[in-house]
Amino acid sequence: MNNFIEYKNTVATYINQINFSKEPKELYEPIAYIANLGGKRLRPILTLFSAEIFGATPNDAIHAAVAIELFHNFSLIHDDIMDDAPLRRGKKTVHEKWNLNTGILSGDAMLILAYQYFENYPPLIFKELAKLFSKTALEVCEGQQLDINFETRTNVSINEYLKMIEYKTAVLVGAALEMGAIVANSSESNKRAIYNFGKYLGIAFQLQDDYLDAFGDTATFGKQIGGDILENKKTYLYLKALENSDLNQKEQLLNWFASKENSAEKVAAVKLLFTQTEANIATQNLIETYTNQALIELESLDIPLNYKTDLKDFALALMNRNV
Repeated sequence: MNNFIEYKNTVATYINQINFSKEPKELYEPIAYIANLGGKRLRPILTLFSAEIFGATPNDAIHAAVAIELFHNFSLIHDDIMDDAPLRRGKKTVHEKWNLNTGILSGDAMLILAYQYFENYPPLIFKELAKLFSKTALEVCEGQQLDINFETRTNVSINEYLKMIEYKTAVLVGAALEMGAIVANSSESNKRAIYNFGKYLGIAFQLQDDYLDAFGDTATFGKQIGGDILENKKTYLYLKALENSDLNQKEQLLNWFASKENSAEKVAAVKLLFTQTEANIATQNLIETYTNQALIELESLDIPLNYKTDLKDFALALMNRNV
């Protein structure tokens, strides 16, 4: 993806020129605040790139890309409220900077604004984009609820966890790519394949995030190492460690994850258990499995070879990332 930076700049420029100076300002200022915090903007970039590989111009897909980005930011506002998170991208979260009610209402308004961007397309494309968007938005909510449920459950299965990250994270990546194909009026088979490519990559991306949270490097990963362990999150690493553990190891894991202790000792002990049970290796293997599934979908796409090469390089870079 040689145009990665160019696509990101295109999205940033468009969002920066959106007029959020409306009344009541207490509703719109928080929207402008989070929309302009930046971030990777991976999803809108993928929408622009997808439009290009299927024969449209990135500019044709800018409204769909902005809709995806606004939806993603809406979900972050509400996620931060549910997690009582103080920071987002190094800055105060919306509900901390303003208040809880403002965060809820501004998030709701952001979701509605996202839908409005589809109105820039002809009726048939609008209908297809809106249908995919509605399906995806509902799945993201389902994934978030599953994640909340897992906090109080002790019997989460690996399949349930994979379904949760598929809905909470991966379907939005798939939808971002399919929207580019929809704008470009590509074939049904191309739409299906590019969606699946994104979905499988999204699952691999989240699994890699879980892995890096435990075994990454703080300097490159940009987050506290062991954060998921300290929060007792039932990630794939934890679930696989439970599955592979003997009775003594299982007892240790369960005891640590029943504890609210916030210490380096806890992180080190749990990481050691992850290694002893080879849950770390199993996680890396599963990341590779989902990446390979994405690459299989890539082969069925009817697109120029250079774009297939770009998508393959992108997939492999995600699998091997350390940030």
